Amino acid sequence: MSKDSATAPLPARTVRHKVPLTQPLRHVRYRHLWCANLLSNLGSWIQTFASAWMIASMSHSASTTSLVQTASYVPIFLFALIAGVVADAVDRPRFLFYCNLFMALCACTLAGLVLTGHVSASPVLALTFCLGAGSAFMWPAWQAAISGLVEPDEVEAAATLNNFSYNVAAVIGPALGGVLFSWIGPGVLFFVNAISFIGLLTVYWSWWREGRPAVIASIGFADSLKAGLACAFGCPRYRHILCNVCTVFFATIAFASLLPVFVRDVLHMNSSVFGTLMGALGCGAVLAAFLLPSLRCRYDRRCLLSCALLVYGVMLIAMACVRSLPVLLSLVLCGGMAWSAVVSTLNAAAQSSFPIHIRARTLSIYLFVMAGGYTVGSLVWGRLADHLGVQAALAVAGACVIVNAIALWLGKRENPL
Repeated sequence: MSKDSATAPLPARTVRHKVPLTQPLRHVRYRHLWCANLLSNLGSWIQTFASAWMIASMSHSASTTSLVQTASYVPIFLFALIAGVVADAVDRPRFLFYCNLFMALCACTLAGLVLTGHVSASPVLALTFCLGAGSAFMWPAWQAAISGLVEPDEVEAAATLNNFSYNVAAVIGPALGGVLFSWIGPGVLFFVNAISFIGLLTVYWSWWREGRPAVIASIGFADSLKAGLACAFGCPRYRHILCNVCTVFFATIAFASLLPVFVRDVLHMNSSVFGTLMGALGCGAVLAAFLLPSLRCRYDRRCLLSCALLVYGVMLIAMACVRSLPVLLSLVLCGGMAWSAVVSTLNAAAQSSFPIHIRARTLSIYLFVMAGGYTVGSLVWGRLADHLGVQAALAVAGACVIVNAIALWLGKRENPL
């Protein structure tokens, strides 16, 4: 095999047939990882809820509250490219074991600080940054490993199934956190997140101890990084995916960044409502997981992505005008369905673009761009909410999402996903 063919992008999918949502679960290792990841996602969502509401309770500034999202995604922006090179150059099960162990220790530290009363916004944000750093190094290896455990035609179903796991946790975690926050306090919720890593640690340890390490290429760090960048940015299709990722995540992070302040200052309600609205987004994403396999047979990626972005943008604009909680729940439920289509479509397009031996590096560039959009977006929307109000910031973000949907649709012939 020539060097060019070894690093060439894979062709876009042309044959479309329905792959059942649960088909990737027939692979034993994927099934074990999926179940363990579901528990870890549940703990992560509980911590995400507790951190956001605790910071919102400590500060009346939308900018400060939005820093929870910034602290989560800045480390991904800083470390994703390095993480992709590392993930392609080490034994992935062992590497993933240590990444998750580090994150579990960070969660334990945060729980200890809160339970002993040594808590303020700064240490919460600092440890959130550390957890984000763990995620930054984990995600390229995780996505490359997962996509290598299923058949090529199952990658999109696996991406939807992974998103389904994430969103089931997004339903249960915030709702559970909203009930328990005022009863047992955030410290115990942070400790629950630490415990939730046990399943993944067990699976990775077992995989690592099988004694069949992957064959690692002996290429240097700089050459490896250069090869990954050349593959990613040398492919017009992948450049277009990255452009969409940047603009989409820049605008859509407004919901997560501003929701705590929206509940507190616009709705004048408590943590349970915050948890319920977060859960409604996840519930919509869970429902979408059952619809997406059929929709993908009928519509191409660009059509599906454009429509999903349009729905999500309308949700953000409507939130700026609506005060009725039942109506808001319905809107966010629809937005969650759209969000699942957006994330799983972009993830699957990225995961299926390159061969497995360079996939972690190209996915790390995807994560780098995603985190850049999230980081800048969380700062912009928080600052805009401080100056113009939360409702205006949500409306502007929604308009940005709709503009992106229109641009994506109009450019469908020139830039296939």
